[in-house]
Formats: sequence, C-alpha cells, structure tokens
Amino acid sequence: MRPVWSGSLSLGLVTVPVRLYSAVEDHTVHFRQFQRGTEDRIRYRRVNERTGKEVDYDDIVKGYELDSGEYVVVESEELDEIAPGRSKSLDIESFVELDDIDPMFFDKTYWLAPAKEEFERPYALLLEAMRSSNKAGTAKFVMRGREYLALVRAGEGVMVLNTLHFAADLRDPAEQLPDLPGKAKARGKELDMAVDLIEAMSDDWRPEEFRDTYTDRVRKLIKAKKKGETITPATEPGEPTKVVDLFEALSKSVESGKSKKKTAGTKRTAAKSPSKDLSSLSKAELEKLARDRDIKGRSKMTRARLEKALKAS
Repeated sequence: MRPVWSGSLSLGLVTVPVRLYSAVEDHTVHFRQFQRGTEDRIRYRRVNERTGKEVDYDDIVKGYELDSGEYVVVESEELDEIAPGRSKSLDIESFVELDDIDPMFFDKTYWLAPAKEEFERPYALLLEAMRSSNKAGTAKFVMRGREYLALVRAGEGVMVLNTLHFAADLRDPAEQLPDLPGKAKARGKELDMAVDLIEAMSDDWRPEEFRDTYTDRVRKLIKAKKKGETITPATEPGEPTKVVDLFEALSKSVESGKSKKKTAGTKRTAAKSPSKDLSSLSKAELEKLARDRDIKGRSKMTRARLEKALKAS
C-alpha cells in the first residue's frame, strides 16, 4: 500500500517520522458513460470556451473571481510557497477526550505508521501512552496543498488519524433550515413510549454486522442483465405515520423491537458455540468470531493462533 502523505509526528521534543495510509476502501460500483443506443463513450475535455479548442493541463492556471467580475490569476507554485507547514510536520498541540468531539466534525480515516523500523520504539511509546490516557491529540498538517485539522488516537496496534472539519465549515441549522421542528411539543405518553422504543432497540455497536446492501444489489443487477434476466425491485418506503396513529405505531414498534433483539441475541449465542469445526472456517471468518468474542490482539494473530485463542475463549 502506498502512503498518501509522509512527514513527522511531533509531541513536545519527541519527533517520529511517519507515513499516512488510507484506512478506508471504496467498494462503490463505478460506471462509464455512453450515448444511449450506442457503444460510444462520453468523455470530458478541458476546452477553451472562446476558441472551442482543447487545452493542455500544463497550460491551465487557477483564477479567483472578484466582485467586479475580473479575475486574479494564481500559479500553483505561488500556492505551494504560502502553504503552512511546508516541513511536513504533524505537531500535536493538545490532548482532548474523544467523547467531547461531536461526530459532525469527523471527515476521513487514516492509519499513521512509523516510516522505518528504527522509529518503532518511540512510536510504540506514544501509541501506548495515548491508549493508557484514553485521549486523542489534536494537530494540523498540510496534505496536497491543503491544511487539515486532525485527531490522532490509539487504534488496534496502530495510530489512527481522523481529519476533522473546521468549526467554520459546519453550517448552523438555525440559519440554514427555516422550518426547524421547534414548535411541536412532545406529549407525555408518546414521549415515554418513544423512550421505551429506543431502549427496546438499544444494542452493542457491531459494525461487522452492517454491509452496503445497495452495492450488492447493483452487482446483482449487472450479473442479471449480462444473463438477460431481471431482478425483483426493492420494496417501497413506508407511508408517513399519521399523528392520530402515532401512539399505536410506537406501541407496535416497541414489541417488534423487543422481539428482534431477542432473536438477534439467540443468533449471536449460537454463533459463539464451538459446534462448527474451526479448521473449516476461513481466516476472515475466524477474525470475525474473534471480534465477536472480543479477543485482544486478534489483528496480529496468525490463523493458528486465532484458532487456539478461539478454542480457549
């Protein structure tokens, strides 16, 4: 895997050369564009709007439009010269409680790994210190000509870096949404029932149980069209709940939530049983079982160690 950024992580007088790697993989199905009824590809070109001629990428510069309608032209080299942190430094400015950060601020997720083996000792020290304190470091750095606000925290055997939105980038809903539901008041019995529904549907966070079902259906559609087949359309969304039926809808939802929670618990209990021979499972299936049983250090285990740990759990 190629790093997307390299530089130095600094904490006080401790500096560790590091590399940044993307921790997220895109599984979206990507399409090409064609003219309907033909096999002709549609392509985009950089065209001079006055002459209609295509322009080479090296001959393109950036321009900022002024209120007068005129433009100020800026070269890429000029932007590079004023970019902050040209030394490629990731300086941790302070440490904060992770729970204090509103999820709205989070943007992308990366791994932050030591650049060379010789720097693993100070890296491991900072990683363990952050894990023990259960705090995350705030920092700013420059990547691809842009300054980012970042959060560095301890992950499973590696530091995790999350880029964050700046406070100025987040919109105020009171200013953007004219019809905020501030006038509607929650009624006593309905509110109690809504709280009961939340409790009935509450569970532990298990990200491995969620998957992109839409992408699965897109892939299924492509396979079906290749074979000349059709697929069953997805179900339509439910009708909006009428105000007069709200309490009844909440009551039925609570019962349904309790039933689903009980069924899911039974399935997870069955999954934990050692009835299936571990040797017949793939390494990915073994890792999933290890996550379900919260086996520590599973990400670094070999297949043999995973089997041994699962049998002992």
